[in-house]
Amino acid sequence: MENSEAMALSAAVLAVAGELTRRIHEGVVARGFEGLRPAHGFAFTRLAPDGATVTDLATHLGVTKQAASQLVDELVRKGYAERRPHPADARARLVVLTEAGWACTRAAEEAAAEAVRVWSETLGESEVRALGAQLLRIAPDGAIRPAW
Repeated sequence: MENSEAMALSAAVLAVAGELTRRIHEGVVARGFEGLRPAHGFAFTRLAPDGATVTDLATHLGVTKQAASQLVDELVRKGYAERRPHPADARARLVVLTEAGWACTRAAEEAAAEAVRVWSETLGESEVRALGAQLLRIAPDGAIRPAW
């Protein structure tokens, strides 16, 4: 592949990722979840399974502990998360999603499904499934970090 082709492919992948982030965020807002930024959604992906410490969240987002702590403060203040005693570490606090946080997570999943349906209208469902399989082969393991 020529450099120019590789650059065009890179730009297209970045554009699709940005558009997907925008569509998910707009879908969440349209479902009544106000006052959130895309960064909150990336935090929700780490908190959703079983909660996380601020340190875990900072690592997941690629930010300082102070920045992650501010983000958590915001989510707690807005009612999307709460701090609980950590079951395995008395010195740490576990940040978990509240019912509102889980509802917001479900809204994001619905918005993501809507965005992918648009791709299916353009490419066809089998092509989108094939695209998904190919992307999974090259996607890095681990956290999905925002492109700050």
